[in-house]
Amino acid sequence: MVKAQLIKQSPLRILDASTHGGVGVGNIGVLAARHGLGKTSTLVHMATDKLLQGKHVIHVTFAQKPDHTIEYYEEIFAEISKLKGLAGAMQVHDEIMHNRTVMNFEPKFGTPSHVLEGLRARIEAGGFPADLVIVDEFDFFHAKREDLKQFRDFANFEALELWFSVSLEQEGDSAPQPVPHVLEKHLAQIDVLINLRHHKDDGKVHLELVKDHGNTPTDMHLILDTKTLLISQE
Repeated sequence: MVKAQLIKQSPLRILDASTHGGVGVGNIGVLAARHGLGKTSTLVHMATDKLLQGKHVIHVTFAQKPDHTIEYYEEIFAEISKLKGLAGAMQVHDEIMHNRTVMNFEPKFGTPSHVLEGLRARIEAGGFPADLVIVDEFDFFHAKREDLKQFRDFANFEALELWFSVSLEQEGDSAPQPVPHVLEKHLAQIDVLINLRHHKDDGKVHLELVKDHGNTPTDMHLILDTKTLLISQE
């Protein structure tokens, strides 16, 4: 019962409502921000919410130290448990983390075809029925238009959602347009696009919805709490 209330009361229900049900099976979401602004913690909170719903998650990372990704999951679960008073937290932790796997690729071998080959092996040969795949710090700078099309075809075939993150170089508070330049050529393949922006006026990191399928984006009034690493309401 406590877990059900936790899911229902999560600020991520606002994200779902604002994006007309979320990214959706067979679709692609992208989280864009400057390096170090909180992309991984945002995606891990989203993933943990899925895990609490009994879903299976694969988190792809190109980091030199993949253990840091696992540490994010531990920290964020601990914060959720503490803030919401999750009963039997350790038992719930063991149940849901069994449904999460982290895959690490060296950047030089992390081509789209290599990543997709690894994902298919984990899902089909490895018997891991993923509902959500996160590709953290995907190299959109060198990706071709057809690369994202391959990922979309994969998501449709495997009946799962895909979330990517991308680190921006020049974009930020002074970005001339909502869609980061590096994503312009890929926008047709992206269903949901969210920018993480640090607002100088209030010092908070805001989640700004830039693309919502074919709908007009709305202000979600969601921020990333940099102390708890959790998405929360303004």
